[in-house]
Amino acid sequence: MSSSECVETGKRKKKTKSVISIYLSRSDDKTVAVNKTQVSKFRQTLPQCCAVSAKNLLLLTFGSSLGFSTILIPALQRDDSDIIVSLEELTWISSLNLFLVPIGCLVSGPLSQHFGRKRTMMMSNIPFVVAWLIFHYANNSAMLFTALALTGLTGGLLEAPVLTYVAEITQAHLRGILSATSSVAVILGVFTQMLGGSLAHWRTVALINLAYPVLCFFSLCLVPESPYWFAVKGRLKESEQALCWLRGWVGPNQVRDEYRTLCEAVQKPADTGEKEKTWRLYTKRTFYLPFILVSAAFFISAFNGIATLQTFAVVIFVKLKAPIDSYTAAVCLGVAQLIGTLICVMAIRFMGRRTLSFLSVGGTGLCFLLAAIYGYLNDAEYINGVNYTWIPTILMIGSAFLSHIGIRLLPWILVGEVFPVNVRSSATGAAGSIGYIFTSIANKSFLYIMNGLTLSGTFFFNFLINLIGGCLLFVILPETEGRTLREIEEHYAGIQDLRNRPRKEQHVLKEKWAATNSAVVYDENSESKL
Repeated sequence: MSSSECVETGKRKKKTKSVISIYLSRSDDKTVAVNKTQVSKFRQTLPQCCAVSAKNLLLLTFGSSLGFSTILIPALQRDDSDIIVSLEELTWISSLNLFLVPIGCLVSGPLSQHFGRKRTMMMSNIPFVVAWLIFHYANNSAMLFTALALTGLTGGLLEAPVLTYVAEITQAHLRGILSATSSVAVILGVFTQMLGGSLAHWRTVALINLAYPVLCFFSLCLVPESPYWFAVKGRLKESEQALCWLRGWVGPNQVRDEYRTLCEAVQKPADTGEKEKTWRLYTKRTFYLPFILVSAAFFISAFNGIATLQTFAVVIFVKLKAPIDSYTAAVCLGVAQLIGTLICVMAIRFMGRRTLSFLSVGGTGLCFLLAAIYGYLNDAEYINGVNYTWIPTILMIGSAFLSHIGIRLLPWILVGEVFPVNVRSSATGAAGSIGYIFTSIANKSFLYIMNGLTLSGTFFFNFLINLIGGCLLFVILPETEGRTLREIEEHYAGIQDLRNRPRKEQHVLKEKWAATNSAVVYDENSESKL
């Protein structure tokens, strides 16, 4: 960089700082004589729930695209199918959209940073509308692949904005439960496809799915942009207004302390960015340790058997000779996933990430182990499987329930809170892409693995993944429930250990503190480690 460029950069930095200082000082002048009125917890929580719900409609749309393969694959395998496909094409139909999600993730962070979280989410609805129309009118496998590619690329595009949006608009004591609702939305989208497939033709279901992105687009028009993004762009007045909306439609004096902390948080990375190259941020332990954790959680979630069970539910239940109709069994599976997800949302605040994760991984692994044992005994004719087909059916539904109370949701909860603010947008996109790569590989290889190892051998492989994964998480998973983003960052910087949850009295104090200080705070004492 030339000397003139350095001078210009310095002037721009000083100007930005002075603008923030002037704005905050004016804000202080206006509000110094105004007494803060008490705002109820319900009023503080409601707008955050509304904003997250609008965003969740986009995830419901994406979830419906993930679940659509569950009803499309068995329909294409029928002899009377109007679209003829080969086994290789079936494996691509189960995984093509997931393979392309990482490509969308590559541009997700930059687009979200340039256009804003809200606008990027709104734009993501358009390709979904096009994809559902292509599905409805498809008459060959090429059209199916085109629609799948659109949903996959768009699914990657929405990763960074939806994950960072929740982290940036919610208070610390609400972040865990509201982050978990993202998975509820995705699972609900998957469930709508299983239910729709049991009631109507897949082309009709594709047409019904058009309603989700349209509703999402108009809902997002009613909620504010992330106040963090506004502050980063220097649009301070809009940032303050967004924060006022999100904290209960209050006046600026009610959010003055949190707003000041927010401005300091988004400006600190800019200061450190001039002292060191951007790439150095990705060599720090505050980035690579969380990235390893999230990647490990995604690997367990993808290969522990539930991802493939969800995609090939009808196929698996036919193979197990379920005592009920295979589509009805798939609907029961979807209900179990949804109930498990809802329990996770309600219980995560009280039980914490670690307890739920170990319960989930252990229970899921046990279900697959018992299913594998049943399969081996049945294949060896030690038991008459005709009389006991309800056993593997219940075990599969039970594994779906147990996985969704923890491990299936865990990486998506962690990804929005474990990365530091200066790399959060790009890191969430990269971590999300890793998760979809793992899931796509699991789906693409499932039919081949099942043909090679038999279904029982596949179940035993899933059990081993759960066993090893549970041991790994016991070592590397911190307890982030009830912790501020600052404390999580300090954990990975080596300043403190978050292996255990805060005591009840500490949690109450943190909750009160987080209500007005939910942003990341930087100080000089720990700057070198962070």
